[in-house]
Amino acid sequence: MRIGFLVNDISSERAGVTTQRLAITALNRDHEVWYLGAGDLAYDVDEKIHGWARATAGRRYKTTTTYLKELQGPGARSERIAVDDLDILLLRIDPAQDTGRNAWVKSAGIIFGNIALRSGVVVLNDPTALAGALDKMYLQLLPEHIRPRTLVSCDSREIKAFVDDLGGNAVLKGFQGTGAQPVFLVTKNNRGNLNQMVEAISRHGYVIAQEYLASAEKGSIRLFLINGEPMRYKGKVAAFQWVRTAEGMHSDIHEPGTTEPVKLSDAHYQIAEAIRPRLVQDGMFLASIEIIDNRLIDIDVFRPSGLITAQSYEKANFSEAVINALERKVDYMSYYRRQFDNVDMATL
Repeated sequence: MRIGFLVNDISSERAGVTTQRLAITALNRDHEVWYLGAGDLAYDVDEKIHGWARATAGRRYKTTTTYLKELQGPGARSERIAVDDLDILLLRIDPAQDTGRNAWVKSAGIIFGNIALRSGVVVLNDPTALAGALDKMYLQLLPEHIRPRTLVSCDSREIKAFVDDLGGNAVLKGFQGTGAQPVFLVTKNNRGNLNQMVEAISRHGYVIAQEYLASAEKGSIRLFLINGEPMRYKGKVAAFQWVRTAEGMHSDIHEPGTTEPVKLSDAHYQIAEAIRPRLVQDGMFLASIEIIDNRLIDIDVFRPSGLITAQSYEKANFSEAVINALERKVDYMSYYRRQFDNVDMATL
């Protein structure tokens, strides 16, 4: 299997992330693995996609630190490959990583991924669906009964009325969801600053005002989904609990935390089942969801992270489950050629 990982920029990759763990697992199973950055791609005059890609010497690896050091070092292979000749192209671009002048990066995988589909490359997640998930509105397309009450608006009067209707407590965040935008917790004590909070977010676009869930002070549960279902490997489920460590809540709720194992309830599985039809329809092969108070507060379909954390608690190599699924898709393609659309193959 020839697999490519498309990231924002190879030089900015950090050790210990899910993408590298997937790459190591594929390499250790004797697959050919290439890394490409968004700026390395080109649509050539022969109407094929090429890109300057990097690969390691191909030996087996135990840690992402060792692998990344070699991948980014002078000893790595650097070759201009034909992306059209890959079996799998995994889109692992983080939209929040590049903003401002580099905002074009977040669309690179979508644009070039759609072209690669013509040559039979299985592109995951499906690039057409990802184009519709670049903002937080994708969450609003999921069943209402599993989400917190939400208002999307730029009108401060509407937002104030909504916050009042919620009893004075709400979370305000940006529509695009980039890391550069602030996220605020509105309470009765700081409501006098609501105008300033709305202004700080609305300069980037729409404001999302969301019902505040009391258990947010304790943290959230992250659950990984593959082919639209909870990710399982050897009887274990890929999930963990994020625990808030800061004392109290401040206006900006991006606060540090730790992780710990979690025991999932029936309600958590019901949330996953409720969103499964949408993920399957959209060709979202790999995703992670955040749950608080049995409510879905976020979904990541671009670069789900933390799989190594779930692995450390469950003592199961969930990367194997991902590579197993990719191998099956390549087999299916060899059986049926292009009788399946990419969006259908994505979650088979």
